[in-house]
Amino acid sequence: MPDDTAAARRDDRPAESRRARLSRTFDEDAELYDRARPGYPPRLYDDLAELADVRPGSRVLEVGCGTGQATVPLAARGCRITAVDAGPRMAAVARRKLAGHPAVEVVTARFERWPLPAGPFGTVVSATAFHWIDPAVRMARAADALRPGGALAVVRTQHVRGGTERFFAEVQRCYERFDPDTRPGLLPPRAAGLDGSDHAAEVARSGRFGPTVFRRHERDITYSTAEYLDLLRTYSGHRALPPAAREGLLGCVAGLIDGRYGGRVTKRHLFELAVSHRR
Repeated sequence: MPDDTAAARRDDRPAESRRARLSRTFDEDAELYDRARPGYPPRLYDDLAELADVRPGSRVLEVGCGTGQATVPLAARGCRITAVDAGPRMAAVARRKLAGHPAVEVVTARFERWPLPAGPFGTVVSATAFHWIDPAVRMARAADALRPGGALAVVRTQHVRGGTERFFAEVQRCYERFDPDTRPGLLPPRAAGLDGSDHAAEVARSGRFGPTVFRRHERDITYSTAEYLDLLRTYSGHRALPPAAREGLLGCVAGLIDGRYGGRVTKRHLFELAVSHRR
């Protein structure tokens, strides 16, 4: 397959015309999302402590908490957290997981419309969710929620080159067959070829924050066929396919993993943390 990565879209850049609709798909099966999505590397929380001063007793606002995959580790580190998510099913799972942490409140609301509390937060954290917030208001709302000098910490994830590389080249045939929006020959980008300039530029345009500092971590995760299909079922683009196309795609992927890769493939995930301090 051709090495077509130059124009590859990041995983976290939904087309604006589809952003609102795709964002609602995650709440359809919150239990699957919680089970299948990978957590975040422990070093990322060390980075939050270093760069955003997230420590025991810190007052944190989490935007788009989902099922609490970042909330639980932050709570375990002693943070006082208000976690907001628009999905009632996702928020319910998060509340169940955080029931033993009285310093955590999970709110079901759209961040764009949620009334900000009177007292400012020291940190606004958004893990694999900030790109689903309306870009017209997300920077201003985050800045309004923070005290002067407080930090906006945005975690973005990306599938990058590595792991079982041949599988990810061959599986494109499945996507080209069942998803008409697939560009032929598109491969995962190399981590070194990605940068955070789009996010840094958005932060700078807001005029509300200082320079953005980045930290990155790569992690290889090996999946059985069933585990990998569950992961795919949590992705908004897969969920948005017509049912027949989605099931055809998943069947094609399963046949490839079982038939040529012994029932297991490894995917390389890039976790990128961007921290900017409010002026």
